[in-house]
Amino acid sequence: MHELTTPELYKALEYARSLDETEGKKIIQKFQTDQPILSQMVFSFFPMTISQQNQEMSHLFMDLCFDIICVYQHAFGKAPTQSQLSPEWLEQQAEFMSAQLQAVTSQKGSLQEHFEQQKDNQVNQPGLINFINDSIDEFAQEDKRRKSTVKLTETMLLVVTHLFSNIYTHSKI
Repeated sequence: MHELTTPELYKALEYARSLDETEGKKIIQKFQTDQPILSQMVFSFFPMTISQQNQEMSHLFMDLCFDIICVYQHAFGKAPTQSQLSPEWLEQQAEFMSAQLQAVTSQKGSLQEHFEQQKDNQVNQPGLINFINDSIDEFAQEDKRRKSTVKLTETMLLVVTHLFSNIYTHSKI
């Protein structure tokens, strides 16, 4: 896996945005079948947390998660299924994310800055993260009630992006 170039990212985003509803549902269903734990977190737990503050932002979150899934699939191919990833690796990812979130809450700075400092075992996708953050900011500007959930939404999407990077990096090992 590598950091996506701007043309690669735009091509993958164009692919995601060009899908019709039927194709989109197939991608989501396949993701739910192949990655039930990650799917539960991405499409249930995280949006539920966001929706407690703003329902519209939780819908944007899910739309952007779909974009993330499509970008990774288009750019890097099929991800390994949950059964192909060892339970130990999945547990390590949960512990890693928990440690990263705890570290960031105990210090100043953003989660993105924290992840950038921890580059040793991850491929960063700054173009995708910038696209996501720009989309969130643009959406939040349309209604001031959404602004209170910007940081939470950005943080959770950053976690999703890093989990996908870790899954794709692990699948190539």
